[in-house]
Amino acid sequence: MKMKCAQMTLLAGVLLAGCKKSGDIAADAPVSKDAAGHTRDFACVEYYTQPNPTQMKSRLSGAEAQPEPGGLLVIKQFKLETFNTNGSPQAIVEAPECVYDTPNNTANSAGHLQLRSSDGKIRTEGDGFLWRQDDSFLTISNNVYTVIKTSVRKPTMP
Repeated sequence: MKMKCAQMTLLAGVLLAGCKKSGDIAADAPVSKDAAGHTRDFACVEYYTQPNPTQMKSRLSGAEAQPEPGGLLVIKQFKLETFNTNGSPQAIVEAPECVYDTPNNTANSAGHLQLRSSDGKIRTEGDGFLWRQDDSFLTISNNVYTVIKTSVRKPTMP
């Protein structure tokens, strides 16, 4: 089921995927919610705007999402996947936990984060991050290191 971002709410009235862009957002079903609004197998998808409105731009998911006051969601086993306009995967970001601020369209954590390109050639890790959904910008703040795999060409004989 596809709906505009402003129409999608969590049981507790918390807005799920704060997306102030004109793209659509959809929640993956089924989700299991308890009386307090705690959700298992949480996921939300952001779609590109025209001319690619049926292509996923990002998919934010987690094993659990707990609503907090102020439109915040505490997401356990946070995973963010980004996609190109042709549908091919770009990157995968994972963290044990983060806070998703739905009114401001941001996710952040002081904890560890792992990012890897879909082809596996680039891997970055660090502690503490801020992801801004509106402009797809990720900042990793501390103890950052990156590994880039390249192909080694064998020297040719003269």
